[in-house]
Amino acid sequence: MPNSQSDALFILIKTLTKAEKRSFQLAFNKNNTKEDVLFIQLFNTLDKMKDYDEEQILRKVPDLKKQQLSNVKAHLYKHLLTSLRQLYKQKDAVIDLREQLDYARVLYNKGLYNQSLKVLAKAKSMAFEQEEVMLAYEIVEFEKLIESRHITRSLENRAEALSAESKQIQHQITNISMLSTLSLRMYGLYLKLGHARNERDAEMVKSFFESQLPPRGLAEMSFYEKVYMYQASCWYYYILQDFLMYYRYTQKWVDLFRQYPSLQHTDMDLYIKAQHNLLTAHFYTSNSEKFKTALCELEQFIATNGEDFHENTRTSAFVYLYTAKINRYFLEGTFTQGLAMVPELETEIGNHSLKIDQHRVLVFYYKIACLYFGSGDNSKAIVYLNKIINLKIGNLRADIQCFARILHLIAHYELENYSLVEYLIKSVYHFISKHKDLGLVMEEIMKFLRKYIYANPKELRNAFTDLKDRLEVISQDPYERRSFLYLDIISWLESKIDGIPVQDVIQRKFLNKERRI
Repeated sequence: MPNSQSDALFILIKTLTKAEKRSFQLAFNKNNTKEDVLFIQLFNTLDKMKDYDEEQILRKVPDLKKQQLSNVKAHLYKHLLTSLRQLYKQKDAVIDLREQLDYARVLYNKGLYNQSLKVLAKAKSMAFEQEEVMLAYEIVEFEKLIESRHITRSLENRAEALSAESKQIQHQITNISMLSTLSLRMYGLYLKLGHARNERDAEMVKSFFESQLPPRGLAEMSFYEKVYMYQASCWYYYILQDFLMYYRYTQKWVDLFRQYPSLQHTDMDLYIKAQHNLLTAHFYTSNSEKFKTALCELEQFIATNGEDFHENTRTSAFVYLYTAKINRYFLEGTFTQGLAMVPELETEIGNHSLKIDQHRVLVFYYKIACLYFGSGDNSKAIVYLNKIINLKIGNLRADIQCFARILHLIAHYELENYSLVEYLIKSVYHFISKHKDLGLVMEEIMKFLRKYIYANPKELRNAFTDLKDRLEVISQDPYERRSFLYLDIISWLESKIDGIPVQDVIQRKFLNKERRI
């Protein structure tokens, strides 16, 4: 029996907004044929169900026979998509463009070649304006087909003009495909690898990236060619932890959208993603003023355009906005203040559960755990770290999984669960070794916990100082810096040495830096 996690129709209905449901019901209430009534009954039943259950469906809709269920579901799914297409064609320029192509095909089939060409000319102009290169190519090829098969008495030199357009678009498509593939593969590398762990990782990433770059110069590129080039470059420098170069390319990405303001609205997902990456760059370069400015711009864009967001855009906006909000608490050391946002964040994660991927959930849980740890609530931090440890996600973001286990050990150490720490050290060491992610920072922390679990306060304070000194030396290694991106272990050690909360240490560092600026 299908369940709620795999039944496509059930999942589609659960993602519908009130406006989308109303639009669908109005469309079917016009005729009220027997088949329409059955569709609406099935729709209403699925809409009210918490979990998908076929036996319950058949009881609630007695006119629906078991052998009919599969076909009726398939037809209902198709009608829902038709209704959604009609509803969103005014909001989505690509849907509207494709509809123009359909109209041109209908006119062509009726032998109205000039009318068809007129529709195609208008659609082509829209496609170029919106940088929809693939659709522009499809339109040009359709124009070529009409001109080659029929006498249309169109403009002189029409063949040469269409041939030149076709050739130019082919070059763009080839480059866009190459660069989008490169961007995707760099993202895949990051999900698998995280930040470069050593010289070998860095050389592998550099070699791959440089071998995949296209010969076409940046100045000759179209909008989406540049976007994918900037995206790929962002991932490249992010993996290498070159955050200054990462910042430069995120800024280029955002600035490109500012050069094409209409595309901020026709491709909102990509624009919001650009803003998210710029915020991340400001976070890692500790530029608090620019971070606050960029966060205000993201919030303003979401507030102004939120009503026009598709569900996908709404989910992206949620992920990026809340990630930035948490990062601001980290940047300023206001962890306790950030805890007020956790219930709201948990609710939003639940609201987007059908659309948000496990990677985002993993990152949110880790950031929430860090908020609790930073505020001194180690018990709550452990709750969220346990959620990460219990996620069945294989090697996805193995770096965060490893650091979650280290933080889990430290939180238990803070709670003086020494026997549990002693027990957990072996399993954590085994997990990290299995993922080949045991850097010098992790080794030092593991050795410290193993050696000083039961140390007296005076001996422990000296041990904290020694560990801090060793880690400060290690932090100069470019490939060990990644450990401090996930966990500000030095600030924690300073808090233990000075006998003050860790968030006070981080906040003091932030305020001192602000004064110097």
